[in-house]
Amino acid sequence: MLDEGTYLRILEPRGAGRLPLGDGTWHQLARAYVRVQVISQGAFLLLVLAVAVGLQLFLDLQWQWIPAGVLAVITLVGLIITPRQARSFGYQLRRDDLVFRRGILWQRVVAVPYGRMQLVDITHGPLDRGFGIAQLKLVTAAASTGVTIPGLTQAAAEQLRDTLIAVAETRRTGL
Repeated sequence: MLDEGTYLRILEPRGAGRLPLGDGTWHQLARAYVRVQVISQGAFLLLVLAVAVGLQLFLDLQWQWIPAGVLAVITLVGLIITPRQARSFGYQLRRDDLVFRRGILWQRVVAVPYGRMQLVDITHGPLDRGFGIAQLKLVTAAASTGVTIPGLTQAAAEQLRDTLIAVAETRRTGL
């Protein structure tokens, strides 16, 4: 259930200075996450261009094309790297903790002990609901170790939430 509609494997970073992925089963994000991100970024790009054209037509301004161009280039770069970025996300359920990994250039690996979890929250916006994905947020006492796993299928998010709650309750701390 956790791996339905996801990418087949987490991509290993290249290079000698990479963070190791470890052993165990890595679960990935749903493929629909990329579609949602592309739609969101595409809508933002259209909005930026519409504002720039509106300022050109109604106020006869020329300077708006500089910030609009910068935002358009940044958004286009985001659109290009979104599929690769989504494949860099992964999480692993281990005996004592949940390990979350993300990042292409700036890699982050966070291990959240089950006993330290205070809240497991599932959220999804209107576009997420339309594509059947959700975001699972783990809150701990330390603000820096909170983890948000985006792009899970709704069923996987609910199953993961229930698993984390059950494990945390057996530890008699946290949730």
